[in-house]
Amino acid sequence: MRFLIFLMLAGSALHAQQYSLLIKNGHVIDPRNHIDAVMDIALREDTIAKVAPHIDATRAATIIDAKGMYVTPGLIDIHTHNFIGTTPNRYLNNSYSAVAPDGFTFRCGVTTVVDAGSSGWRSFETFLDQTIRHSQTRVLAFLNIVGGGMRGGPYEQDTNDMDAKMTALTIRQYKKYLVGIKVAHFEGAEWTPVDRAVQAGEMTGTPVMIDFGGSNPPLPLNELFEKHLRPGDIFTHVYANVKGRMPIVDENGKVPDYIWAARKKGILFDVGHGGTSFSYKIAMPAMKAGFLPNTISTDIHTGSMNAAMKDLLNVMSKTMAMGMSFNALIKATTDDAAKAIRHEELGALSENTVADIAILRLEKGQFGYADPMGVKLEGKERIACEVTIRAGKVVYDLNGLADSISVQTEN
Repeated sequence: MRFLIFLMLAGSALHAQQYSLLIKNGHVIDPRNHIDAVMDIALREDTIAKVAPHIDATRAATIIDAKGMYVTPGLIDIHTHNFIGTTPNRYLNNSYSAVAPDGFTFRCGVTTVVDAGSSGWRSFETFLDQTIRHSQTRVLAFLNIVGGGMRGGPYEQDTNDMDAKMTALTIRQYKKYLVGIKVAHFEGAEWTPVDRAVQAGEMTGTPVMIDFGGSNPPLPLNELFEKHLRPGDIFTHVYANVKGRMPIVDENGKVPDYIWAARKKGILFDVGHGGTSFSYKIAMPAMKAGFLPNTISTDIHTGSMNAAMKDLLNVMSKTMAMGMSFNALIKATTDDAAKAIRHEELGALSENTVADIAILRLEKGQFGYADPMGVKLEGKERIACEVTIRAGKVVYDLNGLADSISVQTEN
């Protein structure tokens, strides 16, 4: 009899705690599903079970009260460098200058990163075994058109190591992880790197991300957009002002017609802040003219993260200080980012999808946002992360919002 009563009580408790985690009272911004309102989100293990205005709190094992905060899909950073290792003189390929994903993602609300060409077809398996499979963060990658990857210097200039066929075969073999092809750091007046990357993209049905320029005089951007890149290809470092690369605004601060035509064609423009590839001299007139980025990313490595870039939330905050709305920022780092890498199962808070979630807040005050050239922009808002949930698990909790026991100290 006692055993039957125990089973009945256990069954009742199980029914009562229908959800493993419930986020209540947060302002949900989910561009994919056109949600911009105070809503509750219930999780069942690693899955979003329900999104609704009012969900019964008694049915949840753990409750997070997100009142006054924003609840968004987990952020996606589509330009990072994560192939960390201990090989000397390898720049961002199995090197000291790359960064381990879990060390910087969750504290910024980032649940997915896309390594931008640190590895090539010769080195991707090492990256996969060494970093990707050992990270809680979801790590995807663009494969460098250079077989040896992003080793720096002369290694990235060897057109004989730019093999479209081997790149395509590697992407096909590891399509779970590889989202496209990266071109970077080529110094010369040849189109070979771009054309071979596009060839590999045609063979695999994937986009090319290009860090363009290194020729003197610079190769013309209009020719790149009109004759070489395809709709869906990604031009990163959009607001750069560096030697050997044409900026997207002219000497009068105007966005040329061919830039607007490239956007109309379907080419995507990504921030890719990096250590030197972001300038207010370019960004501010472009944004004033309405030329906003499609996606916002960091180009994070040990140099950029300890300089003007810092992290994704800082890049988003400085972009907001230039006039981009908070909702547009979230769309650029969730829905639009997922579409850019053609992983539309990510970037939204749809029911029955994986529970990757960020809980953010807007801090009010006086903040300074510098570019790599030392120009400072004042802002009155800053985005901060309170909680990050990856596959239903709380992986970052700044103020212990998911903890149920509170201890008060006496003054």
